Amino acid sequence: MDNLPDQLVWEIFSRVDKTVDRNSASLACKRLHEVDSEQRQSLRFGCGLDPANEALTSLCKRFPNLVKVEITYSGWMSKLGKQLNDQGLQILANNCPYMEDLTLSYCTFLTDVGLSHLASCAKLSALNLNFTPRITGCGILSVVVGCKKLIVLHLNRCLNVTSGEWLEYLGKLETLEDLSIKNCRVIGEGDLIKLGCSWRKLKKLQFEVDANYRYMKVYDRLAVDRWQKQLVHCESMLELSLMNCIISPGRGLACVLGKCRNLERIHLDMCVGVRDCDIISLAQKSRNLRSISVRVPSDYSLPLMLNNPLRLTDESLKAVAQNCPMLESVRLSFSDGEFPSFSSFTLNGILTLIEMCPIRELVLDHVYSFNDVGMEALCRAEHLESLEVVRCQEISDEGLQLVGQFPRLCILRMRKCLGVTDEGLKPLVGSYKLEDMTVEDCPQISERGVQGAAKFVSFRQDLSWIPIFLHFLDSFVLFPGTLAAAILGVSEFINCCCVCLRQRPAISKPTTTRHQLSSPSFLNRPPRRFPAMLDQLIMNMYDNKKQEAMNHEQNSICT
Repeated sequence: MDNLPDQLVWEIFSRVDKTVDRNSASLACKRLHEVDSEQRQSLRFGCGLDPANEALTSLCKRFPNLVKVEITYSGWMSKLGKQLNDQGLQILANNCPYMEDLTLSYCTFLTDVGLSHLASCAKLSALNLNFTPRITGCGILSVVVGCKKLIVLHLNRCLNVTSGEWLEYLGKLETLEDLSIKNCRVIGEGDLIKLGCSWRKLKKLQFEVDANYRYMKVYDRLAVDRWQKQLVHCESMLELSLMNCIISPGRGLACVLGKCRNLERIHLDMCVGVRDCDIISLAQKSRNLRSISVRVPSDYSLPLMLNNPLRLTDESLKAVAQNCPMLESVRLSFSDGEFPSFSSFTLNGILTLIEMCPIRELVLDHVYSFNDVGMEALCRAEHLESLEVVRCQEISDEGLQLVGQFPRLCILRMRKCLGVTDEGLKPLVGSYKLEDMTVEDCPQISERGVQGAAKFVSFRQDLSWIPIFLHFLDSFVLFPGTLAAAILGVSEFINCCCVCLRQRPAISKPTTTRHQLSSPSFLNRPPRRFPAMLDQLIMNMYDNKKQEAMNHEQNSICT
């Protein structure tokens, strides 16, 4: 080792990627220890580093060229020692002159005083704060003022950070490219107007409102006028993700959707107020769109269902299909709803999107309108490589058997689908057309049924998700005692459920008036009871099993 040239030793050690391997190699000899000290550019530590400040000082002296530092105290308890405090951040700022990326997670002892020490880090360009409850907007402002090269700022569950002056200061700098604000209770959608001219440079925006603590801000007239009068230019925006946001017509984030000319990825998750005109405007401007993900409730704005201008329809999907020729990834999802027939998108809209765009990845979650006809249409999807269906209960074995006819499909994932069985997978067994298949929580598919259906198969069975089991437990009063629990096996009960699904009538929209939908008696009604058809099936099985048991007992007595 001593005879090797320095350049060769440097090159060899630089190819060791895993931290564990580098740590072991650096202990082999003094020369490798020195090379590791000079090469190491990233460091991650947290629980177990005690005392934290003294240990951090030693680490900074050993690794003087650190560029990326991550400090996380996830799962920390007092018995693990003290956390890093404000003095520790001062040590980090003084001893890491090349630091560009800093992540602080679950650092509950850090305050604005400690964060202000980072203002001396002239090269700091990325700051990620995850659950730092003692830090406020003043601490963020000190970093923004001192770190002129800051282009990435992520705030997650920073409960005391207000929008304040730091957003306005960032707007004047016009250097920010990646902004993520998630579950910061005091920051609302209207505060983003303070970014001002920084919208021009912003390439990625993630904004998520805490659904459990919805801070309903009242838009005063001044805030409305500011959104309407200020032209929000988002030419550089490539990725936009909004979750649990309120999209108000003509203001706030609605002004942004139609201005992203170079947008490539968009994710709208449970955003209230999104209209067809917003998606149409987005599609017409963002012709480079490659990925779209939309998740809305199944009973979307139900009290206004009869005449609801805010409800998304197939017009949105048709606009995307006509104006986004580069679209490759589509995810449509609906949350649990009581009226699945009220889903915003119909089968026709989804098929239009599939036929007109070169979609490679398709994910359908709770899309009740997608059935065997949709599976048949996928046989003409020349670019489709990955398909994931979750709780799409209208897909049966007939549709599943068509998977072998999909031209380029190599990845198939099925989760919580009640209508498919082992019979639907038989055409795939032994063909090895699929590279990867995942089957999770589909009660009628067995582990034996998926064997040989793909080159790599993942199978999991957990039936606790089926809500009908809760009704089943409540319905034991229908039986004479609890003997049915022992006589009826779980597998046979599942078969009963699936028989009911196959025999159920076609779903139609209930003839409910608008007055009935908004009435307290309708909204507060109790859950629906166990289906009568399933009750009858289980009673018949119970009688048969009881008769078999009695016959067996009589035969035993006779013998």
